[in-house]
Amino acid sequence: MHGLIIILFAIAVGFTASGITSCSYKLVAKKPESLTARLVYAGVMVVAGPNVLFENAANSFKAKKCSSIAFWLAAAVAGYWSFALGLFLLNIYVAK
Repeated sequence: MHGLIIILFAIAVGFTASGITSCSYKLVAKKPESLTARLVYAGVMVVAGPNVLFENAANSFKAKKCSSIAFWLAAAVAGYWSFALGLFLLNIYVAK
Protein backbone atom coordinates (compact mmCIF):
# COMPACT_ATOMS: atom_id res chain seq x y z
CA MET A 1 0.00 0.00 0.00
CA HIS A 2 2.88 2.36 0.82
CA GLY A 3 4.33 1.86 -2.68
CA LEU A 4 1.02 2.69 -4.36
CA ILE A 5 0.76 5.92 -2.38
CA ILE A 6 4.27 6.91 -3.44
CA ILE A 7 3.43 6.18 -7.09
CA LEU A 8 0.26 8.27 -6.95
CA PHE A 9 2.08 11.08 -5.13
CA ALA A 10 4.87 11.08 -7.73
CA ILE A 11 2.29 11.30 -10.53
CA ALA A 12 0.56 14.18 -8.76
CA VAL A 13 3.86 16.02 -8.19
CA GLY A 14 4.88 15.57 -11.82
CA PHE A 15 1.54 16.66 -13.24
CA THR A 16 1.39 19.66 -10.91
CA ALA A 17 4.90 20.78 -11.89
CA SER A 18 3.95 20.26 -15.52
CA GLY A 19 0.81 22.37 -15.19
CA ILE A 20 2.58 25.19 -13.39
CA THR A 21 5.35 25.24 -15.99
CA SER A 22 2.91 25.06 -18.89
CA CYS A 23 0.71 27.89 -17.63
CA SER A 24 3.69 30.07 -16.72
CA TYR A 25 5.22 29.58 -20.15
CA LYS A 26 1.93 30.39 -21.89
CA LEU A 27 1.78 33.70 -20.00
CA VAL A 28 5.16 34.96 -21.19
CA ALA A 29 5.84 33.05 -24.40
CA LYS A 30 5.87 34.12 -27.96
CA LYS A 31 6.72 32.06 -31.03
CA PRO A 32 10.33 30.81 -30.70
CA GLU A 33 12.31 32.09 -33.66
CA SER A 34 15.98 32.05 -32.68
CA LEU A 35 17.98 28.96 -31.86
CA THR A 36 18.20 29.96 -28.20
CA ALA A 37 14.44 30.47 -27.99
CA ARG A 38 13.84 27.05 -29.57
CA LEU A 39 16.23 25.40 -27.11
CA VAL A 40 14.46 27.09 -24.18
CA TYR A 41 11.11 25.98 -25.63
CA ALA A 42 12.35 22.39 -25.89
CA GLY A 43 13.59 22.48 -22.31
CA VAL A 44 10.29 23.88 -21.06
CA MET A 45 8.34 21.23 -22.98
CA VAL A 46 10.31 18.47 -21.24
CA VAL A 47 8.69 19.61 -17.99
CA ALA A 48 5.39 20.94 -19.39
CA GLY A 49 4.86 18.00 -21.75
CA PRO A 50 2.44 15.88 -19.72
CA ASN A 51 0.04 18.76 -19.21
CA VAL A 52 0.22 19.87 -22.84
CA LEU A 53 -0.24 16.30 -24.10
CA PHE A 54 -3.24 15.64 -21.87
CA GLU A 55 -4.82 19.01 -22.71
CA ASN A 56 -4.46 18.41 -26.46
CA ALA A 57 -5.84 14.88 -26.14
CA ALA A 58 -8.82 16.08 -24.10
CA ASN A 59 -9.60 18.85 -26.60
CA SER A 60 -9.37 16.43 -29.52
CA PHE A 61 -11.58 13.90 -27.75
CA LYS A 62 -14.21 16.53 -26.96
CA ALA A 63 -14.18 17.69 -30.59
CA LYS A 64 -14.53 14.04 -31.75
CA LYS A 65 -11.22 14.27 -33.63
CA CYS A 66 -9.73 11.17 -31.98
CA SER A 67 -10.96 7.83 -30.73
CA SER A 68 -11.29 6.87 -27.10
CA ILE A 69 -8.35 4.47 -27.51
CA ALA A 70 -6.13 7.31 -28.72
CA PHE A 71 -7.28 9.51 -25.84
CA TRP A 72 -6.56 6.87 -23.19
CA LEU A 73 -3.21 6.08 -24.79
CA ALA A 74 -2.28 9.77 -24.60
CA ALA A 75 -3.54 9.88 -21.00
CA ALA A 76 -1.40 6.86 -20.12
CA VAL A 77 1.69 8.41 -21.72
CA ALA A 78 1.03 11.68 -19.88
CA GLY A 79 0.61 9.75 -16.63
CA TYR A 80 3.84 7.84 -17.09
CA TRP A 81 5.67 11.04 -18.07
CA SER A 82 4.25 12.73 -14.96
CA PHE A 83 5.41 9.79 -12.86
CA ALA A 84 8.97 10.01 -14.20
CA LEU A 85 9.03 13.78 -13.74
CA GLY A 86 7.58 13.47 -10.25
CA LEU A 87 10.18 10.87 -9.23
CA PHE A 88 12.93 13.14 -10.51
CA LEU A 89 11.60 16.13 -8.58
CA LEU A 90 11.03 14.12 -5.42
CA ASN A 91 14.55 12.72 -5.70
CA ILE A 92 15.93 16.27 -5.88
CA TYR A 93 13.81 17.24 -2.85
CA VAL A 94 14.91 14.26 -0.77
CA ALA A 95 18.58 14.71 -1.69
CA LYS A 96 18.67 18.20 -0.15
